[in-house]
Amino acid sequence: MKIRSDILRVYQSLHTWVGISAGLLLFIGFFAGALTMFKQPLDQWVSPPVPLPAVTSEQHIDSLAQQALAQYPAARKGFSVHLRHDNNTAATMNWTAGRPGRELDFSAKQWTASLDETGKLQAKEALPSILAQMIDMLHRTGGIPGEIGDEYLGGYLMGVAGILYFLALVSGVILLLPTLVKDFFALRPGKNRKRFWLDAHNIIGITSLPYHIVISITVIVFAFHDQFYDSLAEVVYKNQAMFGRPPAAAARPYEAKDMLPLTSIISKVKAEAGDSRISEIQFFGLESPRPMARVALVNPRYLVQGPEAGYLIVHPYTGVVINASMLPGKESTWSAIVGPFFSLHFGSYGGDMMRWVYFAFGLSGAFLFYSGNLLWLEKRRKVQRPNQALPVQTLSTRMMAAGTVGVCLGTVAGVCFTLVAGKLFATTAENINFVYLFVYYSVFLGALAWAYLRGAARSSVDLLWLCVIAALSIPCSSAFMALRSTSNNSLTGLGVELVAITMALAFIYAARKTGKRIRNEAKDSVWSLQTST
Repeated sequence: MKIRSDILRVYQSLHTWVGISAGLLLFIGFFAGALTMFKQPLDQWVSPPVPLPAVTSEQHIDSLAQQALAQYPAARKGFSVHLRHDNNTAATMNWTAGRPGRELDFSAKQWTASLDETGKLQAKEALPSILAQMIDMLHRTGGIPGEIGDEYLGGYLMGVAGILYFLALVSGVILLLPTLVKDFFALRPGKNRKRFWLDAHNIIGITSLPYHIVISITVIVFAFHDQFYDSLAEVVYKNQAMFGRPPAAAARPYEAKDMLPLTSIISKVKAEAGDSRISEIQFFGLESPRPMARVALVNPRYLVQGPEAGYLIVHPYTGVVINASMLPGKESTWSAIVGPFFSLHFGSYGGDMMRWVYFAFGLSGAFLFYSGNLLWLEKRRKVQRPNQALPVQTLSTRMMAAGTVGVCLGTVAGVCFTLVAGKLFATTAENINFVYLFVYYSVFLGALAWAYLRGAARSSVDLLWLCVIAALSIPCSSAFMALRSTSNNSLTGLGVELVAITMALAFIYAARKTGKRIRNEAKDSVWSLQTST
């Protein structure tokens, strides 16, 4: 396929500049997003072993709920009941003493409750680790603080990055069309390092193109959903409710003691849900005029809208179904269209195998943006001061090179050291969640400052070795805590440590290759020791 050279130059310029503008933020999003595929294993790994309360059988959960609601007023604001018990579920019932909201609450205490052998309520208060939620927030906002209205500033910026990301995908495909068949699987190592990096960049981009298209579109929708819904409501729906009208508010607030027995609610849900399995029921606003219960339903046969489950909304006092549009296999027309996009973004299908596939896609996506920045930096030395035999790298190019190294490697090291801090200080820190925050931003900002201070070439080697230390610290910290009998030993934890060791080996290889490269690099390269000042 032939495309005019002037058109290709336009698309090359578009691909380059939209990629370089959004690449660093997208690197953070993809690296953290890969880790969110295993949020529960990560939280389990950092948490010290605790004796699990007795699991209350389903026929006894009515007594559990009645006793908890009677003895703990905070539970009447809302609580959760878990019906699927595994290593990631600490109790049958829990509630949070903090104020509800979408933002992270670093100090919110959580109560967990069950029944003992005699049927008496056992309840315990603890400060839960929100490490997995913090990594998810890093994925959604890039770690950028601040809010605009009810949304995070970083979320909007990630949405803008998603738009640029989509443009980069489209322009990149157009650039590859003339040589797609010839160069599709070409990976040419050798003296021409730029050609090798370009081949690797193209192979990863093309082979995972459908994944990247879905991610880019859903990122935009997630970031600007309020604006989209407001526009649809104004232009299309006008005076009609978009998602069905909510039930009329009661004349007075309900009282939790009048709520239907949980077994009755479960029976009504099972009649609606078919072969879907109930994993959790969350109750909201129990003593308000508009209470509701959101039932999470797992069914691997269907693509669902949640990270792991579809949902059914019921009234906790009447058992009436309020919203069944997200019920697996029985979605409304709109949900049947939108639901697959949620599933394709979250990777909430295909079980553990698909989680590993998405983990690999996430890491390869991070590599895509890192390599894209490297390619831009290499190209700049050819176009800057073309009449001189030895081009001089401009300050902006050196700053971008240092920023690429500092942001990307600082993110990796920051997350790894945060995991280590959670492992070492979970039992001794007054509030481990503030430790997470301090460690991540200290390492990230320190790495960024070091990159600008030392320059891209020198700092790249330093920070790669820092990533080696950070990754190896994960299994080492686990071994240290195991010697003190305060480590959560399990196959899940072993998986976390094996991934960390694999990452460490990759960083050792990269550090050695990079060290050799900067010593032999051309003087005009931004990766030369003579340029890195």
